[in-house]
Amino acid sequence: MAIDALMTMLSDALRFDGADIRDFDPTGRALRLLGVIAVPMALLLAVTLAAAVAGPALLGSLGFRGSSMAFKGSRISPLAGIKRIFSMQGVIELAKSIAKVGLIGAAGYVALNSQSGRIMMLGRQDIGSAIASLGAIFLIVLVVMTAALFVVAFIDVPAQMFQRLGRLRMTKQEVKDEHKQTEGSPETKMSQRRRQAEILRGSARQAVAEATVVLVNPTHYAVALRYRPGQDAAPVLVARGRGALAEAIRDHAKEARVPVLSYPSLARAIYFTTRSGDIVREDLYIAVATVLAFVFNIDSLMANGTPPPPVEVPEGARYDEDGRKL
Repeated sequence: MAIDALMTMLSDALRFDGADIRDFDPTGRALRLLGVIAVPMALLLAVTLAAAVAGPALLGSLGFRGSSMAFKGSRISPLAGIKRIFSMQGVIELAKSIAKVGLIGAAGYVALNSQSGRIMMLGRQDIGSAIASLGAIFLIVLVVMTAALFVVAFIDVPAQMFQRLGRLRMTKQEVKDEHKQTEGSPETKMSQRRRQAEILRGSARQAVAEATVVLVNPTHYAVALRYRPGQDAAPVLVARGRGALAEAIRDHAKEARVPVLSYPSLARAIYFTTRSGDIVREDLYIAVATVLAFVFNIDSLMANGTPPPPVEVPEGARYDEDGRKL
């Protein structure tokens, strides 16, 4: 449709008669010519827009966040940019991008080279036939390059999903620390498992599934926070626990694919100052907002090798592992 419309527009633009000279109206003529290609161009735009929305939706990352458009000095900082470029993750992404461009470019080159004979003959054809031939060549090249892109996506999409799941898991060191802190007799451990199963069957299971992020100690405490822009006035503590309770919250967060981040001081501060169902204390807003901003952009930040940001817990909300104020 687009090629036919362009051919019609070009032929109309090169044709004029005495009426066009007597009633000289270049603006009206331009609008009429653009109207010829408006429908096919609008359809192409609609298909492109649908693909742009469907791509993230299929990966479970669909969502518009106005905060992503906010100004951040780190985005234009040369030092931060150089650090991202020359980090190990940056080198890996660069190599992947070069491989993608090389594969798709090679596919396009081969397709164009196979049509070199037809391209050389375009100059001997009339304008209508030449445009039709050019459209056919363009379609062939587009299909070949799209096929190459499908090959890239078939490899890259599973790899990206695997990396994202890996980023949401706790580190090996944190797992080792948990095992080191495990104590008690087999009877105690069995009791803890029964208690954990009861928790997972209770209301806490649904609460953790609705959480935005889970903060852990990482060995003793866990707090699940929910923040829905436009619905929650402030971050809400939907579940909290220590010991077996904390382990149950962490395990179910992993099942529900809720990000689990290690912030020992902040996790203890929220645990000892906030009850389940209440919003977090005002003096903890900045620390929690910093973590939430990272979670809302976790895919892009982790892809760039950006670690979770440090947070500062106010002095009046600092507790040790036994609940004593520091």
